[in-house]
Amino acid sequence: MANRARIYQPPKSAMQSGFAATHEWLLEYVPAEPRRPDPLMGWSGSADTQAQVRLHFDTRDEAIAYAEKHGIPYDLERPHHRHIKPKAYADNFRFGRMDNWTH
Repeated sequence: MANRARIYQPPKSAMQSGFAATHEWLLEYVPAEPRRPDPLMGWSGSADTQAQVRLHFDTRDEAIAYAEKHGIPYDLERPHHRHIKPKAYADNFRFGRMDNWTH
């Protein structure tokens, strides 16, 4: 029987300012066993080869269809949407500003 898979949309990394690589959907297998350090080199690894598989899809429906077609049990994680409040630099100098000027 296949391991359980996780279908999700990756968040943007802290090192990027845009959302370029966050529109695709990923299917990753959940690790079947914990990672352990190699006694000789000290690197962490495991014998679970499915943990290395990452499948990229354009839409959530494509990822779900692939998992169902191949009989892969999956967990679907819906993305968290950011709500950005528009701001303007000129608001720092607006007449009637409620906050104190801190500089």
